Amino acid sequence: MFLGEYDHNLDEKNRLIIPRKFRETVNGEFIVTRGIDYCLFAFPLFEWEIIERKLKALPVTKKDARAFTRFFFSSATEVSCDKQGRILIPPLLKEYANLEKECVLIGVSNRFEIWDKNCWVQYTLRSEETFNEFAEDLLDFHL
Repeated sequence: MFLGEYDHNLDEKNRLIIPRKFRETVNGEFIVTRGIDYCLFAFPLFEWEIIERKLKALPVTKKDARAFTRFFFSSATEVSCDKQGRILIPPLLKEYANLEKECVLIGVSNRFEIWDKNCWVQYTLRSEETFNEFAEDLLDFHL
């Protein structure tokens, strides 16, 4: 399970340090793809296989299903951490997530996300305003 929030910088060669706790969970290997809200999603290989099965089951006759699977799979790439715990962010994904230098990696249960720091700050400011409303609107949400 991925938890927490970590700040790391993208270096001049587009390498990003992955927090030790995240690396240990995935043995240094995972799939990175375009996420929702202009961040990157990173999945352990076993989670990716589950998602792949679910997306394969979507009907190819549905326009939205075709569009989403194309979007999701076309940018997916398998990455491995180097000895320093870094991964190389491909140019397509760097551009999609507007990654400059400062990045935030957040744990989100079965995946972690990679955000440009400024984008993450803006997202959290917008979300904080409606967090209580989200919680109230979720059915059967009990802490």
